[in-house]
Amino acid sequence: MSDTPLTFERDIKPLFRDTDRAAMSKAFDLWSAADVAARGDAIAARLRDGSMPCDGPWPAERVATFTRWLDAGASP
Repeated sequence: MSDTPLTFERDIKPLFRDTDRAAMSKAFDLWSAADVAARGDAIAARLRDGSMPCDGPWPAERVATFTRWLDAGASP
């Protein structure tokens, strides 16, 4: 694990695919740091239980990256 702080633009946004963004577009924008941070706990819960994304769970390391970003203050 790097000591470099995680940022949305560099580390989190690339985790979401175009199809993920399209699927959630009526609720919020997965490519918006503010939208994702505001819903971060709910997104993290869905990532952990494997119900997001809808076509299969993320690997544990991706979930951990997302959770570390949230825990560190969800930097844009």
